[in-house]
Amino acid sequence: MVPEIRQSFNQQFSQTNYQNYLAELNAKFPGAIEFRVAETPIFINKQFKEKVLSTCESIIDIIVNPDFLSLTQKAIPPLLAVPNENEYTQFIAFDFGICENENGELEPQLIEMQGFPTLFAYQILHDEITRKFFPIPEQYSAFLNGFDSASYINFLKDIIIDTCLPEEVVLLEILPHQQKTKIDFYCTSEYIGIPIVCITELIKVGDCLFYERNGKKILIKRIYNRIIFDELQQQPQYIQEKGKLLFEPLNVEWIPHPNWFYRISKYLLPFIKHPFVPATEFLNELKEIPSNLKNYVLKPLFSFAGQGVVIDVTQADIDAVTDPENWILQKKVKYAAVIHTPSEPAKAEIRIFYFWKAGEARPIATNNLARLSKGKMIGVRYNQDKNWVGGSLAYFES
Repeated sequence: MVPEIRQSFNQQFSQTNYQNYLAELNAKFPGAIEFRVAETPIFINKQFKEKVLSTCESIIDIIVNPDFLSLTQKAIPPLLAVPNENEYTQFIAFDFGICENENGELEPQLIEMQGFPTLFAYQILHDEITRKFFPIPEQYSAFLNGFDSASYINFLKDIIIDTCLPEEVVLLEILPHQQKTKIDFYCTSEYIGIPIVCITELIKVGDCLFYERNGKKILIKRIYNRIIFDELQQQPQYIQEKGKLLFEPLNVEWIPHPNWFYRISKYLLPFIKHPFVPATEFLNELKEIPSNLKNYVLKPLFSFAGQGVVIDVTQADIDAVTDPENWILQKKVKYAAVIHTPSEPAKAEIRIFYFWKAGEARPIATNNLARLSKGKMIGVRYNQDKNWVGGSLAYFES
């Protein structure tokens, strides 16, 4: 996106250096990276960065509004509501596509958002190794608002651990060592110092939770939650049964609380009016179905990893929906194939991390990840047998 940097990067690129890069990226936790890592980061100039961040801030204006909880109360599926909800989420992630508007100009367009963690810790390692193998201009950083690796780790520690002992805070997930994002769990444990605990390991005594390590039962005071409760419903019966205890009133603090996964999600899109947020409506509130459905995307409110999304919408797709209150119709955006590669150009999404520390009026942007694609959608399944695609990170001009 910054032509002179892109040209220089591509000229210096070698397949040997890329393979060495992957080897070192995988060396810390061999076999833990189960997704494709792209050959290149993305370079973002100051003007585009400001467009992205100002859009995030306008959405945060809605989130910090006193009526936000009532506005999003219907976002939480009744069967998935968890007690003891926090007043705010400690983490938000905003996904933006790099798009082209009607005038052919590049602009960010919000695709989705989540009040839930993402690869916060892995991106520390990713930046470190990327800088070691590739030429990153001095005035460009993956971190935002003046953070660097050390201050970012400390901030993450403060939010997740607070005043507890690290052993009293657990990263909780369903079968964590089988998840595609397990590299982030291992990096979290390494950088933050907290244990990784599977939901099957939880022990409930009264209204308290414990886990066992080396024959010792340890009280859990805080849960760094990585469980997507939609996914919990798809698990074998023994895991679903274990998961039921999480819906009971517990003497534990969630970081972040599971309900915020739904409050800050696709559900919020119809309430946002912004030039960099595609027009979105709940399907059940449409006054009439647009005649040009090819210009829209149909999305289920409750799905995981893009499942159920209809890109090429037809009237038959609309007619097939039996629960329109759980679907949105979103104006389609035009991704720009703007990342020049040795073969065809790639499209990209950038995910901006926001952290919200207790006592602060607003969350703050801290870091990012990026994904490159040459398929119809962003994601591994749409990029089989492609190169210069996959997981990446953006470097922003300071």
